[in-house]
Amino acid sequence: MEATTTSFWSTPLGWTLMTAGGILLVTVGILISLAFLLLADRKIWAGVQLRKGPNVVGPFGLLQSFADFFKFVLKEIVVPAGADKIVFLLAPLLTFILAFIAWAVVPFAPGWVVSDLNVGVLYLFAVSSLGVYGIIMGGWASNSKYPFLGSLRSAAQMVSYEVSLGLIIVTVILLAGSMNLTAIVQNQAGWFWNWHTFGGGLQNWPLLVVMFPMMIVFFVSALAETNRPPFDLPEAESELVAGYQVEYSSTPYLLFMIGEYANIVLMCVLLTLLFWGGWNPGFPTGFMDTWPVFLANLFYLGVFCVKVVAWFFMFALVKAFVPRYRYDQLMRLGWKVFLPFSLVAVVLVAAWRVFGGTL
Repeated sequence: MEATTTSFWSTPLGWTLMTAGGILLVTVGILISLAFLLLADRKIWAGVQLRKGPNVVGPFGLLQSFADFFKFVLKEIVVPAGADKIVFLLAPLLTFILAFIAWAVVPFAPGWVVSDLNVGVLYLFAVSSLGVYGIIMGGWASNSKYPFLGSLRSAAQMVSYEVSLGLIIVTVILLAGSMNLTAIVQNQAGWFWNWHTFGGGLQNWPLLVVMFPMMIVFFVSALAETNRPPFDLPEAESELVAGYQVEYSSTPYLLFMIGEYANIVLMCVLLTLLFWGGWNPGFPTGFMDTWPVFLANLFYLGVFCVKVVAWFFMFALVKAFVPRYRYDQLMRLGWKVFLPFSLVAVVLVAAWRVFGGTL
C-alpha cells in the first residue's frame, strides 16, 4: 500500500496535485499573515503615538483587516472615463501576481519550499524587476498627471535601490558559494556567529565589519524598494495626491496594497534568509535528531516566523519614527552612498574569499 502511494505521488498527476497543494497552502498562509501583520503595523504606529489604534472589530480589533477586506471587495469599481480600461485593471492584477510568485523559492523549513531552484536568487531578481511594470502601467493608464508622476517616481526609486540590493546579495552568495536559498540557509547552521550578518563563522570574523553594515544597508534599501516610510515619496500626499494609485478604488486598489505588503514581508523574509540564519535558531539542534521530521520542521518554521515578525516590527517602527526624505535626498542616498558602499563590500568579501586563508 505504501509503495502504491509513493508511486502515485511520483506520477505527473500526483506531482501536479502536490505542487498545487503547496502553492495553495503558501498563498493562503501569506494572505492570512498579511491580515494580522497589517493590523500589527497599525497597532505599532498607534502605540508610538500613544493611541489605541483599531480596537472595535473583533476582540482587540483582530478582525479589522478582514472588515477592511470586505469593504474594499463590496465597493463599486470606478474606472476614470479617459483611462485605458484594460491596462488600468491589468496593472493591479500584475502587481498582485508578481508579488506572490516570488514566494515560490522561499524555504520556510528544511524541504518546505514550493520550488527549490538552484538559481533562486536570480529568480527573485527577475520577479522583483518585473514588479516595476505594474506600477508604471497603473500610473500611465489612469490618464492623469498625478498618478503618472507618482509611478515614474516609484519606478526610478525601485530601480535605483535594486542595484544596491543586488550587490549586497552578491556578498552573501560569495560567502555561501551558492544561489540556492536553501543552501544559503544551511551555510548558516550551528551557532549564531555562523549567520552571515556576523561574517559567516569564526573563521570569517574580520568580515563582521563588512557584513553587519551590509545588513543595515539592505534593510534601508528594502524600505526604499517597497515605498515604505521614510521613502514613501511616490505616495506623498502633500505633493502628488497619494501617488500612482490615486485613481483606483475597491478591489483594484486592494490588489495594489496586498502586493505592496506582500513585497514588504518578502523583504523581511530575505533579511532572515540571507543574514539571520533562516530557520536556524542560532544554536546546535542535535537534540532534535530523534524528533519526527514533521515536528522538527514545525520548530524550524516557528523560528523562521519569529525572525520575520521581528524584522517586520523594525519596518513598522521606522514608519512611526522617521520623517519623510526629499526626493533628491532619496536618490542621492541610493546612488552616491549605498552603491559605492556595496561595491566596496563586494570587493572586500571577494578578496577575503580568495586570499583570507593565506593571510
